[in-house]
Amino acid sequence: MTRSTKMLLWGLLFSITLTGCAEIINFRSQTPEDEENIDLNNNAVETDYLAKMITIAGTQAMEVKGVALVTGLDGTGGDPPPSIYRSWLLDDMRRRKVRNPNKILRSPNTALVLVRAYIPPVVKKGDIFDVEIALPPNSDSTSLRGGWMMECFLTEQAIVSGRAPMKGHTWATAKGPVLVSASSVEDSDASTLLKRGRVLAGGKARKERTLGVYLQSKYISFRNARRVENRINQRFFGYKNSQRKGLATAKTDEYIQLDVQESYKNNHSRYLQVIRQIAFRENAVQQRERLVRLQEKMMSPSLAGISALRFEAIGKPSIPFLKQVLQDSTSLEVRFYAAEALAYLGDNSGAETLVEAAREERAFRVYALAALSIIDDTVSYYGLRQLINEESVELRYGAVRALWTLNKDDPFIRGEHLNDQFTLRVLPSSGEPMVHLTRSQRSEIVVFGDEQRMQTPVALTAGPHIMVNARSGDDKIIVSKYKLGEPDQRREVSTRVADVIAAVADMDASYPDVAQMLSQASVQFNLPGRLEVDALPQGGRVYMRPIAGSESGSSGGRRKARVGGVNRTPNLYPVIRDSSGEIIVEEKESDDVEESDEAGEASVTDVRPDEEAEPEVLKKPGFLSGILNLDDE
Repeated sequence: MTRSTKMLLWGLLFSITLTGCAEIINFRSQTPEDEENIDLNNNAVETDYLAKMITIAGTQAMEVKGVALVTGLDGTGGDPPPSIYRSWLLDDMRRRKVRNPNKILRSPNTALVLVRAYIPPVVKKGDIFDVEIALPPNSDSTSLRGGWMMECFLTEQAIVSGRAPMKGHTWATAKGPVLVSASSVEDSDASTLLKRGRVLAGGKARKERTLGVYLQSKYISFRNARRVENRINQRFFGYKNSQRKGLATAKTDEYIQLDVQESYKNNHSRYLQVIRQIAFRENAVQQRERLVRLQEKMMSPSLAGISALRFEAIGKPSIPFLKQVLQDSTSLEVRFYAAEALAYLGDNSGAETLVEAAREERAFRVYALAALSIIDDTVSYYGLRQLINEESVELRYGAVRALWTLNKDDPFIRGEHLNDQFTLRVLPSSGEPMVHLTRSQRSEIVVFGDEQRMQTPVALTAGPHIMVNARSGDDKIIVSKYKLGEPDQRREVSTRVADVIAAVADMDASYPDVAQMLSQASVQFNLPGRLEVDALPQGGRVYMRPIAGSESGSSGGRRKARVGGVNRTPNLYPVIRDSSGEIIVEEKESDDVEESDEAGEASVTDVRPDEEAEPEVLKKPGFLSGILNLDDE
């Protein structure tokens, strides 16, 4: 072999070696995330979402209990018999250095009550919540009406067979005026309802509760926990001392703690849904391709819900695509989902669509109002103000809650805090006159129609000591208070409903006293319009979706599609219960109802051990039903 031939062969071999090394170097320069997404045939790789790796923790309310003393009763209390609860109460009174505690317990104006509350899933120290109370089964007391619950501690409790209940950590305190419900029931039920009550916003948290996610067993490792943490923090973060800080923190190899982003503070369930739709690994090119595919899918109403969540999980790059969907689609359902996602991304382009969806379609209403409550602009304000004039009761009060959430200090919605007990909001409205009371979360009276006037004759009571009277044809109402040991009070006011409420509050009427007066006024037809209690929009309603080719619904028929779920109702609007304490679902589940916003994906509720079960707290009897069964204590 000649010298020139050998040199040629050596050069060819050296070139092949360099090429192979370059290929190896290029391959190994990819990140671990990119390695696992390589497709040698250049085919699209299916996106892996966090939903496949995680389960949600901390979504159920925590039950806490206590024992308290109710004072201020009008001879309807009594001396509680010996029991573990009396011993607990006496110990607490002695720690607080109360003199003659046994003498206080024997008074006919006091009563021992059992206290129960459910601390919400996401709570900060100082947050408030409702408290339920009831007389023990063997109590001689007959009524809690007009009472005030003294401060007590609320703890976790466990029942051990053969032993007294055992106390755990103290999570909250509770106190406040007792609201009972016995104005519109039969006499046979009244005696039972008078022994139960609720203290609105009476509980105050002493500790924080947070959300979190657990890695599924096959993914548990510190590396995966950090990767999930990083993926969530790329999408959700805040700022502390001018430093960017992610909202996810990996605490162990399987648990990642979550803080809630500000825009989702009144809609925790959506926050968790979005987190589940974050891509676990995806480069910029793949994300761009997925955005285009999502835009195409979202034009189909049946895929719009899940597509909107995935757009939202991507973040700001999704905004132009969602705007295009909003502009191109003629389907209210598709435009609603696009507008909702835009709202949570901080864009107000869909505000008008959300107002339209809240007005026109009951199934979208609660989600549309919650989204409007975070859009701080004139379109949202104006739209919500217009909604308080609508015919629907729940739409009107739902808009009030959204306005208050937007800006508590807005003069239109701020109202007046009376007697350190409740807020009175008097709103000018062109709609039907209405007065709305709340029996959950907050003590609030909303008068729709600022010139509503009482119809005479009037003969009402507000608690045991205040009377409201007027003769037929009078243009003035006399508010009087007679209480032993205090000077008599008498005041003359106009027949305007708001003036009467304010006058009664000036005489130290509690919120339960005013609620009692308004209930009587409604029964006696003294109010010019209707009286409503906790009229709130609900989640999980059925939407009659037009079949393709028949968006107007004039031909081709419609198909049932469930929007969201009851357990995904924004926490801005508490769920409504029936007479047994169960959550009301207006349209029962059926085989022909399509789940419109999950498209076969697991939902947030799937993380419970029993995937079909509602959280236990949602099965507990509530105040509105007049049932609070503590017999098993």
